Amino acid sequence: MLTIGELAAYAGVTVRAVRHYHAKGLLPEPERDHSGYRRYGAGAVVELIRIRTLAEAGVPLARVRQLLRADEEEFAAAVADIDKQLRAQIRELRRHRERIARLASGDSLALPPEVVEYLGRLRELGVDERIVRVERDGWIPLAAHSPERVPEWMARKREQISDPRLVGFYLTLGQALDRTDDDPRLVELADELAAYLTRMADEQGVDYVDDTDIEPPLARLMDTLAFDTAPPARRLIELLKKRGWTGWTKLQRVDPT
Repeated sequence: MLTIGELAAYAGVTVRAVRHYHAKGLLPEPERDHSGYRRYGAGAVVELIRIRTLAEAGVPLARVRQLLRADEEEFAAAVADIDKQLRAQIRELRRHRERIARLASGDSLALPPEVVEYLGRLRELGVDERIVRVERDGWIPLAAHSPERVPEWMARKREQISDPRLVGFYLTLGQALDRTDDDPRLVELADELAAYLTRMADEQGVDYVDDTDIEPPLARLMDTLAFDTAPPARRLIELLKKRGWTGWTKLQRVDPT
């Protein structure tokens, strides 16, 4: 006959685990002997090992109780069902790992591949990382809202950043982010941008400048994201409005005020 400590040792569990299984009704408690100790037979070792094996396999203790009472056919069917559930959990864990891997990769977490490629191209061109973040944060809600239009918009974006004049604007804007709202360089930047937009509108048409057809509420949300990331952008838009253009995400031609 075995003491509770010996039983636990033979089964590879702790005494605390044995008592826990007693409390859960999984392992019957033997009567105490004349010395006041509980003594276990060899069958208890086998039963405890079965409980431990099922528990370590992730089977809930309530289900363990059912399996211990099942006949051979029922036990085999239950084990097959548990295996099916475990395989489903493994697939879900793999999906979680893929999401974590995407999170570690940054931009690709919530953006289509073509947008990630576009952001990479901006970095290659030397565009300030804060400007890239403004672009990224704007594309996240835009791609989520209208995923079917992303290829169309990206084709236009790739065409636009092939223009050295627009790239030059991006580079100048990056420098302006470190300046205060009253810095005269922002005025110069507004002049440069207004001239560029006007030239593009005259050469290509106003639709070339504003071709995204974004709903006003979404445009305002994207503008807020941009201004939060790059506060000088708000002052730049104020200056642009005096030069015939307004908006950040959704550029529109207006009468200068």
